[in-house]
Parts: sequence; structure tokens; C-alpha cells
Amino acid sequence: MSGTCSSFSPSEEEIGAADLQDTNTNQRKPAGWKAMPFVLGNETFERLASFGLMANFMVFLQSEYHMNQVKAATLLNTWSAASNFAPVIGAYVSDAFIGKFWTIAFGSFSSLLGMIIMTVTALLPQLRPPPCSHEGQLHGQCVGQNKAQLGILIASLCWLSIGTGGIRPCSIPFSVDQFDLTTEEGRKGNNSFYNLYYTTQTIVLLITQTVVVYIQNDISWALGFGIPTLCMLFAIVLFFVGTKVYIYIKPEGSVFAAVAQVFVAAYKKRQLNLPVDEVDGQFYNPPFSRSLLLELHPTRQYSCLNKAALIVGDEVKQDGLCENPWRLCSVQQVEDVKCLINIIPIWLTSVLGFLAMNQQGTFTVAQALKMDLHFGPSIKIPAGSVGVITLIAIAIWLPFYDGVVVAALEKVTKQEGGITLLQRIGIGNLFSILTMLVSGFIETERRLSALSHGGTDGIAPMTVMWLTPQLILIGFSEIFSIVGLIEFYNKQFPEHMRSIGNSLIYLTFSFASYASSTVISVEHDVSARHGSNWLSNDINTSKLDYFYFLIAGISSLNFLFFLFCARRYHYRSSVKLM
Repeated sequence: MSGTCSSFSPSEEEIGAADLQDTNTNQRKPAGWKAMPFVLGNETFERLASFGLMANFMVFLQSEYHMNQVKAATLLNTWSAASNFAPVIGAYVSDAFIGKFWTIAFGSFSSLLGMIIMTVTALLPQLRPPPCSHEGQLHGQCVGQNKAQLGILIASLCWLSIGTGGIRPCSIPFSVDQFDLTTEEGRKGNNSFYNLYYTTQTIVLLITQTVVVYIQNDISWALGFGIPTLCMLFAIVLFFVGTKVYIYIKPEGSVFAAVAQVFVAAYKKRQLNLPVDEVDGQFYNPPFSRSLLLELHPTRQYSCLNKAALIVGDEVKQDGLCENPWRLCSVQQVEDVKCLINIIPIWLTSVLGFLAMNQQGTFTVAQALKMDLHFGPSIKIPAGSVGVITLIAIAIWLPFYDGVVVAALEKVTKQEGGITLLQRIGIGNLFSILTMLVSGFIETERRLSALSHGGTDGIAPMTVMWLTPQLILIGFSEIFSIVGLIEFYNKQFPEHMRSIGNSLIYLTFSFASYASSTVISVEHDVSARHGSNWLSNDINTSKLDYFYFLIAGISSLNFLFFLFCARRYHYRSSVKLM
């Protein structure tokens, strides 16, 4: 991109397959489904490892490191934010330097190292604070972790974040590379891959929320961490076994430089006037590497950027390339940048829209710990497993929605998918607000029950199944918001920037985690100064329901901003490659 002023590179999904050693001469036919046992198997076991390690992490921090719920939630949210920001860096490194295969490989080894360290902390008592009784934990009388113990814990989390940054942004694109999208069989296989991918992730989450959490709570933390570590090791072995089957796409360079070129070129030509009527030859529109079904022309939206593609003097050489890519950009470059500008406001609203989801792994678990966890006379549900209710709701509702609801809506609205992408995201935001309202009311009842009828352990005589409504609602929010955003980014991002679009999902989670940590810290400081701590160490004397209502209020304001942005959004017209 630095040597010429040609348009963005074509989508990796549409670039010819190439070998790892020499992408120009050693081409071979994509293996399609033959490669999936290795690629998807690696992804599945990696998720089983990472999710299994973190499914019950809130409980681990409180019971083994004696952290209060605010400190534990802050650490968990900070780690989650770093892990979800890392894929953006991983996508850049992959596209610009080493390619998806080696990015995944490096990330896998990094995750394995982090898991080994975490398992060792659970195995060796010297790496944790001394044991403390349940009564001591309730009254804050336990000895906390020292700097060395906390440092080792944070080191393991850092390696896990680096591993996440290497695996998550590249796994799906690398899988897509294995299908020949120029054939009908390859396209069908690619479409089926997404369904299989989601199915395997649901199964993984169900396993981690039940079997792994049970092992961690009732058998051993070391064994509960050791099993995911072995799964990660197996994932690495499986991934490298398929090296002779894979198709490897050579890195084409980062799109960030091409985006910067548009702004720089437009700034340098800011004094020029745009022609009133478009005339052939006035704008730089070189032939794309493949034929386009639709010819690109500059649009009037953000017209100041069109100056970047305005030809002045002899900026175009005889071979059709431009003299200086920082003074002249192609029409496609300009239009792709406009596409990004349109998407940014929608992305910003999704950050606060995910605030409700961030509470499920922290304070929802804290609620469950103070409720009756028995299901029937002999079954006791681990607090960290209550999220299974959300997964079951997703597993039941999503197939019904895709198979029944969408078909019915399409007949009424005559719209593909039944509703627009932004409508789907908006419905998810509404479910997010409703989740927080219902959570607040349930927490009010739980706290009153614990204070009036609870025993010395502070456990309310309420079954943990009271949390079912809020867990089902947050599942609906995920179905509409997350799935809607994934589809939105993949359809609205330029084809060659879909890897960036996929990483943007994780960046959303990252910023949402930071936002959640900020809200928790600010609320904790403000309420403490007024003598009524909403998030004290004892959930029964705190005002967690007030905090839920606060999140609902923030989410409501964010929803109004989303409506404003959605009404102004212009859907991108797809440009297909031949």
C-alpha cells in the first residue's frame, strides 16, 4: 500500500489460495471441510480451555485470594477488557506481517503458558494467600494476597490476553480461507461453517458452565484448571497436524495505512474545488484486481473526502498507478473510508449497550452465592453455573427465531431477514434495559428475604431459579445484539476489512468492560462518601438493585442515542466481485 495508489486489497475470502512458503507459485485447491477438523477443533478446544478457566473465576478470586467483590469484579472486568482489545492488535499483526496461521500459532502457545501459570497457582499453596474460614471471609478478616502472589496471577492473565489476541481475530477468517468461494460447494460449505461454529461454541459454554465449574467447586481448583490446560495443549497439537492440508494466505498489508492516506490526501487538497458534475478522468478510479459488477462513483456523503481521489496534473503515471499514494487515492479507498465513518457511531452505541452483559459473570454470581443453590433434594447448582440458563435460552430460541419467526416476518415486511440489521440490534438493546430492570426487582426481593429470613450465613431462603427471568432476558439481548452486530459488521464493512470488523466485536466487549469498571468505581466512591455503599463486600447490606437500576438508566440514554444514529445511517450498497 505504500508503493502504489491502487485500491484496497480484495477480501481474503476472494483472494486465490496460496501455500505458506510461496503464495505465488505453490497454489493448491482449498480442502474445505477436510481442513475443518483441525481448524475448528483447535478453536473449539481453545474456547473450552479459556472459558473453562474463566467460567468460575469470580468465585476463585473471592474464595482463594480473599478479594472483596468490588476488587474481584474490577480485576475481572479489566482483564476482560484487555482480552477483548487484544484481537484488534492481533488482526493488525496478522494482516500486515505474519499472516493468520502464525498469529494463531503464537496465540495458542501464549494461552497455554498463561493456563500453566494459572494451574500452578491453584496447585501450590505458596502462590495464594493462607486459607481462611467462611466466617472470616464474611467479616473481612482474611489475610490478602501479597504483591508477588498478585503479580503471578496478573502475569498469567496477561499471557492469556495475548493468546486471545492471536486466536480470536484470525480463527474464523483462517477457516473461511479453507473454502473455495468461487464454487457453489465452497460457498455452501462456508455458510454451513458459521452454523457449526456457533453450535460448537454453545456446546463448549454448556460444558464449562456445568462440568468444569463442578470440578472447580466440589473437587479441586487445580484439577478444574488443569483440564482446560490439557485441552489447550491438545488444541495446539490438532492445529499443527493439519498444516499439510491448510491454505495459507500471504499477508497483504494493513488497511490502516490506506485509511490514513485518504485523510492525508484530502487534507493536502482541501483548497481545491470539487467538480459540479462528475466527468470521466477527474477522479482516480483504476481497474480493480477483479471485475466489478457495479462501477464505483464518488458519493456526495462526506464529499470533502472526494478530494483525495481528485486527479491534479500528472499524478497518474502511464502504467495507471499514481505517483504519490499520500496525495492521490482511488475512489474505492475513499468510499470505504466513508463506510467506516458511518459505522463508528453504531459501534459507539454498542459499547454501553453491552453494560448489562458484563454484570452476568460478576454480580449475578454474587447473587447466586447468597441464594439456595439446591435443585431438588440432592442436586446443588454451582454459583458459577447459573449462566447455563442463558445458554439454554439461546440454544432454544435462536433456531426457533431463524426457522419460524424470520420466515413469518419476511412475509409481512417483505424484508430479507424479517427486520433490518439495525432493528435487530435495537431490539437487543431494549432487552438489555429490561434485563437490568428485572434484575433490580429480583435483587430487592432477594436482599429483603436474606435480611428478614436468612440464617447466619446470610443466604436468602429463595431458590436460585429466581434468577431465571434475568438470565433468559440477557440471552435474548445477546441473540439480537451480538448476532446482529456480527452480521452488521460482516455485511457493512468492505469485504477486504472483515477481519477488522470481526475484531471490532471484541473491541466492543473490551470498551464495555472498561466502562463497567469505571461505573463500578465511580458509583462505589460516590455512594461510600454518602454513607450508603451500594456495592459493599456484603451483598446483603449493599444496594445492588440500585446499581442495576443505574445501569438500566445509562442503557436507556444510550438507546436514545442509538435511535438517533440508526435513523441517520445509510446502508452500504454491496459491490460484488466477479
